[in-house]
Amino acid sequence: MTDDALHWTKVRSEAGPELPLFQVRFDTLRHPTSSAEFQRLVLEAPDWVNVVAVTTDGEILMVEQFRFGVSEVTIEPAAGIVDPGEDSLEAARRELLEETGFGGGNWRYLGSVQANPAFLNNECHHWLAENVEFVQAPQQDPGEAIRVHRMTIDQIRSLVAAGEVKHPLALTALSRVFPIYDAEYPQPKTKDSIK
Repeated sequence: MTDDALHWTKVRSEAGPELPLFQVRFDTLRHPTSSAEFQRLVLEAPDWVNVVAVTTDGEILMVEQFRFGVSEVTIEPAAGIVDPGEDSLEAARRELLEETGFGGGNWRYLGSVQANPAFLNNECHHWLAENVEFVQAPQQDPGEAIRVHRMTIDQIRSLVAAGEVKHPLALTALSRVFPIYDAEYPQPKTKDSIK
């Protein structure tokens, strides 16, 4: 199969409603082999950042917060949106400071991933911040309620093994720095196991 057999041709785009975090776009595309036209939803979003931050004493900073999509409290590295006019490093430094109060240190880019290319057009940039220190009280956004944890890699590995860290962007960021996976994985719940 060649690339031409997979490449859809965009026929037109129409703007949809603007949402708090996304701009909705509807693209009409032509199927590469049948020429049939299909409308597809695209959510235009700013890029995001994840920060794997390691303190001067070797602890990893994790943040615990309520996530509205799953209605659960989750735990993950500091993360956020790249604001207009920022590059991903500026956003990563700002988010770490705002969410945890930690800053400074040595920063290294770990690459980016596509958040969900099925319908999102953005990327998530991963940063490693080593030897960060507490510099000020966290300055969380009015819509945030965050608890900061200082953890060892063994504690994080245990959370991953127990299925407590499920955010794929958090897992990809952490896995670019540490071996976070054990050989065993939590088993999915089945009808028999729920009884």
